[in-house]
Amino acid sequence: MYPSTLTQLARANPFSAPLFTLQKDESILTQRRSGRRLAAASTVATEDSCEYGSSKYYALCGFGGILSCGITHTAVVPLDLVKCRIQVNPDKYKSIFNGFSVTVREDGVRGLAKGWAPTFIGYSMQGLCKFGFYEVFKVMYGNLLGEENAYLWRTSLYLAASASAEFFADIALAPMEAAKVRIQTQAGYANTLREAVPKMYAEEGLWAFYKGVVPLWMRQIPYTMMKFACFERTVEALYKFVVPKPRSECSKPEQLVVTFVAGYIAGVFCAVVSHPADSVVSVLNKEKGSSAVQVLKRLGLKGVWKGLVARIIMIGTLTALQWFIYDSVKVYFRLPRPPPPEMPESLKKKLGLTQ
Repeated sequence: MYPSTLTQLARANPFSAPLFTLQKDESILTQRRSGRRLAAASTVATEDSCEYGSSKYYALCGFGGILSCGITHTAVVPLDLVKCRIQVNPDKYKSIFNGFSVTVREDGVRGLAKGWAPTFIGYSMQGLCKFGFYEVFKVMYGNLLGEENAYLWRTSLYLAASASAEFFADIALAPMEAAKVRIQTQAGYANTLREAVPKMYAEEGLWAFYKGVVPLWMRQIPYTMMKFACFERTVEALYKFVVPKPRSECSKPEQLVVTFVAGYIAGVFCAVVSHPADSVVSVLNKEKGSSAVQVLKRLGLKGVWKGLVARIIMIGTLTALQWFIYDSVKVYFRLPRPPPPEMPESLKKKLGLTQ
């Protein structure tokens, strides 16, 4: 699962040679060691800016998550606003186009931007935890499994790592998500984040900001598990069955196109999986004194799917752009970008696939 270059450097390590060989021709081995060190330094300088799994790597991945989630979620605030209003008031907002027209008629064009501030802050924090911790947990769980099991159980590895990351990401998101929904769905409640936060705290205390965290877990953890696992396996499948040349021969722009396509495919599945819980979150944050179970019973099987088309359009585009921005950040900062996993040689030997 680690980059092939690092594996090659590890195998080329002079300290892995038996000690008695150092006594045969010390001068020759010294020259070889110097050459290898220079080659290794040159490789790091021209290819990767840091080591895979290092603190710098995780920090920059977290920064990429801030940009990818903060920018994209803020960009689709108008669509998100209409989607939330369809979920909490389907009698008034009957469809996407009707929702836009009613909103513009009542609040003007500026009304479509309601909730942009909590959206940007909340999803930036969520992106930091989501992408940063995903990389941390993926390496951690991969090390625990070992190289062979990490390959055989890679889908389970992606699912476990993404679920673990999203658990913490939703705690970071919950306060701003609650404020966003109040601003977008309760007419006259508040127009800005500065108005909403003190009002919410005065009414319900800290509970107002975290009462939606469990429904958020219900919505976001399945969503993120699908988002990461589906993306990883789709990228693997695209390079194996669709792209006419190996990833190593593709240019950076070509690789980013594959990233975008895989992200959109993953986004469609994400939207479907997480939509019922998303409907519950929207209604729960609008109402006082309701529980997730009560809202779910009242909405019923049909009600929880209101606004699905809008969410598919939003989440598909959003997820594709998130992966594109995230991967672009990795390219810009020259972070290690391991290719799709391949079966380890040791496993191939065990399975009799090589001599």
